[in-house]
Amino acid sequence: MNAPHEQALLQEAIAFRLNGDDVSAAPGETIIQVADRLGVSIPRLCYKPGYRPDGNCRACMVEIKGERALAPSCCRQPTAGMEVSSESARAVHSQKMIVELLASDMPERTYKTASELDFWKRALGIEKPRFARRAQPVADLSHPAMAVNLDACIQCTRCVRACREEQVNDVIGYAFRSSHSKIVFDLDDPMGASTCVACGECVQACPTGALAPADDAFVQPIDRKVESVCPYCGVGCQITYNIRNDRIVHVEGKDGIANHERLCVKGRFGFDYVSHPQRLTKPLIRKPGFPKSADFTVDPANPLSVFREASWDEALALAGGTLRRIRDTRGPSALAGFGSAKGSNEEAYLFQKLVRTGFGTNNVDHCTRLCHASSVAALLEGIGSGAVSNPVMDVLKADVVLLIGANPVSNHPVAATWIKNAVKNGTKLILADPRRSELARHAAYYLQFKPASDVSMLNAMMNVIVEEGLVAESFINDRTSGYAELRDNVAKFTPEAMAPICGIDAKTLREVARLFATSKASMILWGMGVSQHVHGTDNARCLIALSMMTGQIGRPGTGLHPLRGQNNVQGASDAGLIPMVYPDYQRVDNAGVREKFEELWGTTLDPKPGLTVVEIMNAVHAGEIRGMYIMGENPAMSDPDVEHARAALAELEMLVVQDIFLTETCYHADVILPASAFPEKTGTFSNTDRAVQLARKALPLPGDARLDFDIIVAMARELGLDWKYTHPREVFDEMRKAMPSIAGITWDRLERESAVTYPCEKVGDPGERVVFTEDFPTESGRAKLVPAQIIAAAEQPDTEYPFVLITGRQLEHWHTGSMTRRSRALDAIEPFPVVSVNSHDLSRLGVTPGDAITVESRRGSVSLYARADDGTPRGAVFIPFCYYEAAANLLTNPALDPFGKIPEFKYCAVRVTAGGTPDPTPGYDELVTAAD
Repeated sequence: MNAPHEQALLQEAIAFRLNGDDVSAAPGETIIQVADRLGVSIPRLCYKPGYRPDGNCRACMVEIKGERALAPSCCRQPTAGMEVSSESARAVHSQKMIVELLASDMPERTYKTASELDFWKRALGIEKPRFARRAQPVADLSHPAMAVNLDACIQCTRCVRACREEQVNDVIGYAFRSSHSKIVFDLDDPMGASTCVACGECVQACPTGALAPADDAFVQPIDRKVESVCPYCGVGCQITYNIRNDRIVHVEGKDGIANHERLCVKGRFGFDYVSHPQRLTKPLIRKPGFPKSADFTVDPANPLSVFREASWDEALALAGGTLRRIRDTRGPSALAGFGSAKGSNEEAYLFQKLVRTGFGTNNVDHCTRLCHASSVAALLEGIGSGAVSNPVMDVLKADVVLLIGANPVSNHPVAATWIKNAVKNGTKLILADPRRSELARHAAYYLQFKPASDVSMLNAMMNVIVEEGLVAESFINDRTSGYAELRDNVAKFTPEAMAPICGIDAKTLREVARLFATSKASMILWGMGVSQHVHGTDNARCLIALSMMTGQIGRPGTGLHPLRGQNNVQGASDAGLIPMVYPDYQRVDNAGVREKFEELWGTTLDPKPGLTVVEIMNAVHAGEIRGMYIMGENPAMSDPDVEHARAALAELEMLVVQDIFLTETCYHADVILPASAFPEKTGTFSNTDRAVQLARKALPLPGDARLDFDIIVAMARELGLDWKYTHPREVFDEMRKAMPSIAGITWDRLERESAVTYPCEKVGDPGERVVFTEDFPTESGRAKLVPAQIIAAAEQPDTEYPFVLITGRQLEHWHTGSMTRRSRALDAIEPFPVVSVNSHDLSRLGVTPGDAITVESRRGSVSLYARADDGTPRGAVFIPFCYYEAAANLLTNPALDPFGKIPEFKYCAVRVTAGGTPDPTPGYDELVTAAD
């Protein structure tokens, strides 16, 4: 803290006395907050730091000199000269009476060994309560993840505040009167039948275990706690593992930089996949007599039906030796590698270095190609950096938030809570998406534009800003180039002309444009609904231009934020897991850059940019690529037109797959290397906010599985590289030499602080949460504005295929489902493949929700169960791509954006018919039984 600011705080401090001592409070600080800061213990049950104080339990009562009544210290702010006692006979008598009365209603069994009520009973010396226990309700065990034990409920309303004010899910309420009053879910529904999204915020908030994990996790003794990071989406929530006998018993949200204790259903309850019986624990080699083909499958519970177990020496020799032979006989371009967006920064860096120095090619990519490649292409072109300008939490500082092509309630749930909190505080939300999501009810404007019409809508908004003189002239003149061309381009995109194209009326387009342009701080967040199109780069160009022409960047509450998908897609991209750039987005075809990396890595490097994910598959079919090394990716499920991708994998002479389960990609492997799950390793991960965070090893490896880090190093040695890395710390130190953006972050600092935001170029720098404050990392220091034209989707609906298919993720499952479908609670909540269809379309098809329907494109067909969803527009269907038995990517179009080389996942033509037979798939419990 700087001296003037510190002095100002001291001048504003409120002096008072607490338990006879002279103390001071900051403005707005309550008595209990001062007590906590000074280590003075005051009982509390309804109070939780970070939540709005409610003052209803009255356990924190204190005596204030001169006042007749006692005061709740959680709600009362001190005034100058006030004398407060939490230890007077009167205050302590009240505290003890409240705790004893509450304890008298507690059941004999405990639902939480760390019950706060039990803690305060002991602290206040209360033994067996003197009061009779009232009749208590029965348990509600209807939810797969959480148990409701209202016999332990003290009606502190922490859960109500957790649900309504923190997560803003509005499910939990407080109903009825007098002795009948109780916590309810929706309209007093069983929790399992309610609209609860199982974020578990109420479970973490509950002081008694009245709300607890369904498997009695809170009553199991804990051996140790390990602080780490959530392994799922790009928000990067920090967590604490509670471990007993080397098994994760339960997970708590930690007060991390991105989540402040909040989690979602996956982060809180989706951790048991690590101990699933189908974990790979020994290297596997394909047996003779099992030829590969596009439709070849293997039972994940019985891999030895197709593969045989091998020693690590044999498996590595076969894998590395064959890849080395292909390289030496056919040339480096005959090899390719797919790294992982779920692995650590150190693993991503090593993997791309192995491909570039061991294979001798730049044919290395990962799932960013299938997520935000077009966004990154536009950002690099426009502002010289693919990273976000502001953290998600800056929505709390914004007057206006434009959220387009994203459903963070399902895909980035904790980020969605900050958006909902911002709206509650007065921020105006503009939600633009063809599918109406839960956030629509919080939006000032919901723009349900026609699928794939983003450019027309955004250009119309820019037309209004230009024509009405709302452009930030000084910002345009000082910090951008290309404005004249942009201005001339948008002149023809009037709201009246674009309204029939995008489906949003001209009046609304004008109002939204004015609102965005005239606010003091407007922020744009977008998702893969923007990027996964053949015109994805143009969509992002429009968003960049919209931000620049209004000067809405470089300040808190402004800027551009493409929401990153997987937990380390940002870090993997930063680390160079991309075919055309080295770490920190330094071009491979730039001679000066290449010379720097040749010196650092001690070898000659290929000057030609490599092939992308889809291009690699095409090159396999063309006979140009004969060997691949895939780490933690599942292209047999995640690629578009997966039949084409699976056929390519089957054609390879050598496919090496490194993973924790027998994924669909493993079905086509020649060698499978059993790797480490997220809680079994240490490394750094970069979240969507550019925060580099340290994940710590919590569990031992199962069987003969090895750390991904060690496997990559061993593979490099098989390829002739003399690597001697022994710890991720050594790799991170090398990354600091290659990447100016993180040069100032040390491993020791990460161990102390857990998270540091980049850019952090010098040791000791705090890290920059907001970037582009004065200039942009381009040669000129200016942002480049790029006009965009309307480009139609590659495949349009017609009489034969009249519907539009939209794909994406769903809340309970992650990516291709290899982890979450092996989690008991997550699988129980969403066990079957579903297709969301507007209820009017279902009626027209003669289909009742729950019936089977078949969705067919020009590339394949799937049968699923119909789900009525009026948020899905008429003429469109939505399918999550996590279900192998109904893989959405059997249908999707592999047509590529010409700039980002990203496939058009979000738009293709399909027909929908009633009937069909969804493939049966065993649930979690059946999978466990089969594996056992």
